[in-house]
Amino acid sequence: MTLIHIADPNDPRIGAYLDIKERDLTGRQGRFIAEGKVVLDVLLTAQRFRAESVLVLENRLAGLGGILAKAPPDLPVYVVSGETMDKIAGFHMHRGILAVGSRHAPQTAAALLEELPAGALVVVLVGIANHDNIGSIFRNAAAFGADAVFMDPTCCDPLYRKAIRVSVGAALKVPFASFEDTAAFTRELARHGYDQFALSPAGATDIRTVRRGRRVALYLGTEGEGLPKDLLDKLATVRIAMRRDFDSLNVAAASAIALHHFSESE
Repeated sequence: MTLIHIADPNDPRIGAYLDIKERDLTGRQGRFIAEGKVVLDVLLTAQRFRAESVLVLENRLAGLGGILAKAPPDLPVYVVSGETMDKIAGFHMHRGILAVGSRHAPQTAAALLEELPAGALVVVLVGIANHDNIGSIFRNAAAFGADAVFMDPTCCDPLYRKAIRVSVGAALKVPFASFEDTAAFTRELARHGYDQFALSPAGATDIRTVRRGRRVALYLGTEGEGLPKDLLDKLATVRIAMRRDFDSLNVAAASAIALHHFSESE
């Protein structure tokens, strides 16, 4: 790694880190921000992504030796004081560890499907527009061994800074791809031999009674409205049993229960 000490927050070499929150809204043209020690470790070992540079507080540098040892020798590591870091980011950065990452060309949903193993478990997201939920779902997908996450066009970007942070780097671990047409993608999953289950509080079957087949696709929809009715009408629907006087779980919590069930079933 190459240590470069930066004192000027307007130094063009750290331009990608300027005004992080504002750039979250306007986009980074294929780049993303990884935040925190654990996420940096994941980024430096990820297969589908690469780190372009690291920005770190000078008092955090000593604790990153083992992680930065995994970096390519030519990776720029910018070292700054706390005051400079805050001016660069535009707010107080108590974690003090950032990296700019980039990915190769996005993989199509069809191409990713072809790569999955015979006993694949996948998550299909429709309308998940909350970054906390998307990050938590990716974290659960990684924890329970899901092989991929697929998203419709209305889902938010799992490489958004907050989503990556909430996922604890899982968004950089679990393969993902987007599809344009939900009905067409459902047919494609059927063609690949997936049993498809739509999670809904009003699902026809208690999830505890369902035994997984060779391949499983688990559909999750936005909180409140849930999955579209036309999709629910086409798929087998399952519910997580709960008290009769309570409506539903947060979608991320529901994903953890459902993924645990299907990962543990025979």
